Amino acid sequence: MKSVLFAAAASAAFATAAPAFADADSTVDEVIVTARAGIEAQKKVEASYAITVVGEEKLRLQSPVSVAEALKNVPGLWVEASGGEVGANIRARGIPLEGYSTVALYEDGLPVQHDGGLGFLNTDFSMRLDETVQRMEAVRGGPSSIFASYAPGGVVNFITRKGGDQLEGLVKAQVGDYGLYRGDFWVGGPVAGFRLGLGGFYRVSDGVRDPGYRPDEGGQLRFSIGKDFERGSIDFNVKRIDDKVMFYLPIPVLYDTSGDPRGMPGLDPNFGTLSGPDTARLTFRTNRGPFNFDATRGAQTRLTQYTLGVKYELGDWRLAENLRYRTSDITRAALVPNTAVAATTRASQFSLAGQPAGSTIQFRYANAPNEVFDMAGQNGNGLVIDAAMREQDMSLDEWVNDLRLQRRFEVGGQSHDVAFGVYAAKVEEEFFHIGALALIDVRSNARLLNAVVVGPTGQVISTLTENGITRYGSHMQHAMGESKTFALYASDEWRLTDRLRVDLGLRWEKVTLEGRNENTANLNLGQSPTAADDAVPSLTGVYVPYDREFDGWSGALAFNYEIAPDFAVYGRYTRAFRLPSIGDFLTNPTNTAPRTQGFDLVEGGLKVERDRFSLYATAFYTAFDSQGFSETRYDAATNSFISRTEFASTRAYGVELEGVVRPTEWFDVSFAGTAQDPRVGDFIFNERVAKVAGACPLPGDTPTPAGDCLRQRDFSGAMQIRTPKVSGRITPGVNLLDGRLRAELDIQYYGKRYGDLAQTQILPAYHLINAQVRYNVTDALTLYAYGTNLTNEIGLTEGNPRAGQFISGEGGSRIGTARPELGRAFRAAVLYRF
Repeated sequence: MKSVLFAAAASAAFATAAPAFADADSTVDEVIVTARAGIEAQKKVEASYAITVVGEEKLRLQSPVSVAEALKNVPGLWVEASGGEVGANIRARGIPLEGYSTVALYEDGLPVQHDGGLGFLNTDFSMRLDETVQRMEAVRGGPSSIFASYAPGGVVNFITRKGGDQLEGLVKAQVGDYGLYRGDFWVGGPVAGFRLGLGGFYRVSDGVRDPGYRPDEGGQLRFSIGKDFERGSIDFNVKRIDDKVMFYLPIPVLYDTSGDPRGMPGLDPNFGTLSGPDTARLTFRTNRGPFNFDATRGAQTRLTQYTLGVKYELGDWRLAENLRYRTSDITRAALVPNTAVAATTRASQFSLAGQPAGSTIQFRYANAPNEVFDMAGQNGNGLVIDAAMREQDMSLDEWVNDLRLQRRFEVGGQSHDVAFGVYAAKVEEEFFHIGALALIDVRSNARLLNAVVVGPTGQVISTLTENGITRYGSHMQHAMGESKTFALYASDEWRLTDRLRVDLGLRWEKVTLEGRNENTANLNLGQSPTAADDAVPSLTGVYVPYDREFDGWSGALAFNYEIAPDFAVYGRYTRAFRLPSIGDFLTNPTNTAPRTQGFDLVEGGLKVERDRFSLYATAFYTAFDSQGFSETRYDAATNSFISRTEFASTRAYGVELEGVVRPTEWFDVSFAGTAQDPRVGDFIFNERVAKVAGACPLPGDTPTPAGDCLRQRDFSGAMQIRTPKVSGRITPGVNLLDGRLRAELDIQYYGKRYGDLAQTQILPAYHLINAQVRYNVTDALTLYAYGTNLTNEIGLTEGNPRAGQFISGEGGSRIGTARPELGRAFRAAVLYRF
């Protein structure tokens, strides 16, 4: 039950924010450091690309619980943050690649992870927001492909605090109504001629969707030391993450007659999760002995990161050397649901061959064998799911190094701010993936079911599943590999006049990939009296090696024209690329033909930054030549997963807006929004369909040697999946009591989307309403209150990828599987500065 404290905080948020709209840090004089290599300082209004800056106070007032929540500030990005603190999907300007495959996360100018799209290992597993982060700069498209690998969609740079010339610090305590207790701190200052900083956080939480065990526990520690000297500086820092958090996955939902989602009986759409104590720990049978599956680990990260930065003046040249090494072990263990079906339907798929006449199939709870599942209405729904209990273990060690030389000079009355750089990275990864299929009921904290054969007199004759497991080895992969990347880049910020600047950039990059994948074979382990271990994909000890090389280049041409010091227009064309990475081989061993993917990015816009308002408007066009549409679909008939990949081109065009209006000192409105049309190019898809009465069901269907038929489906021009045409955010805010009280109402809108290319699975439009309040008790003491999803909106961010992303098996059904936004939650915090 919500405490009085949190209810009061929410009421205060509504009362003070009702007439108003948000705090936006003024960026007119803020120097931009991301996605450029110039010596001359450059303000946001002077940049020849689209960039969003979120300053210290805005980050603290929003208090995003994840990197993904922070990225909701950035227009042009579609962000799915409903999975919790990690594992988000980010899409930039209509590029339909998952995870962080095209958007790089940086800390202090170096990548947190060389490739953010390493299969199941998204970059945000290796990134936590706390009080050691000072501000965020997010570049969409633009020059990101010149200065960063695997970043055609953009670069997000988190800039951390550094110790200064005086001692200062802060401590913050935070609590939440979902069992959240968190402490942050940071302290920095001069010690023996050096600049020192130390900070981090520790947090425990039961989760907004409580699985019945503690899913969130751990934290981060960051230490920095630096020194300035006559011709430069040196900085060194260490980051340590030891943390586990819940990774939320889709749940069954109902759709009403108008297609809007509703709660499933027995499973709250805002706060429920299928994960629970009954499915938390299982033992899998394998050909190499038992494997202990532990879902309580969730998304667990153990990471140590070392960073060294040196700046040195070499006459007229400036040298900047940045080196980072990380070593990490990351696990992702979770219950991954497939489509919910009527228990009677699932029971009919079990064979009664060889059983006495009159025998029937019953479901009984694995931990209570005498408790019979009501096929008609158990939990108010009578549904069951074959859920995949899956774990991925990933060890990742990598070195990245960026060395650049910079110089500013004048020729013929025109200035050039040039940079020449060398980037190198070495990545070593080992990947292990294991899974089993288990039969569960549909309810919050689902329970395991066994299928039993009941004789005519009601006695149990045999059990067809083992402790709820219907099949061991539903997933089994083991691979290891190494990639070596080498890149050269150059840029020139060429100022032709006081008002006109032309920016040029070029990058060439090469990657060498080598490693090996362990073969699997279906084995009858013969260890169980059931059929669960009769055909188990098993590691064989035989490895298939690979050794490949790829290269690519990108180029950019842009201009920025300053009509006035606070008003400018710009335009940019970028030819970008994404090379194959180690993840393309480790997590997809059947991918025999990975390819370099190419992008054409065009953008242009205007920028106005005045005292009373600011506006940044950008029009963009994105063409992508080689999108791989992949799906791993669960096939109930074979109790297994079927994977396939098809390639097509895509294109998107749209408009991004962001800005703030400040009509008075006590009232302002900030906004950010995207309108786009993201579509697939020419794409013919061959759907496999079953024969009816021995013949293909429709004219034009083609019979196959496998005994089924192929049906051509033309998806050319279809909307890209899971990307809305319209999304936006508007944040009204008020400043009262001479600025000591700040209150905001944050309203987010996401338009209709589709879960499959056939556009049979509709994800309806929805909105979220959040509120946040800050009160400065004194100059040193500040109170905060936060409320998220105040209306308990059931907003679906994704459907069920395992039902098919080409043609969803759940399209048009009243019962679906989808991932809603997290339910209403309240937090409060107290911050003390010294």
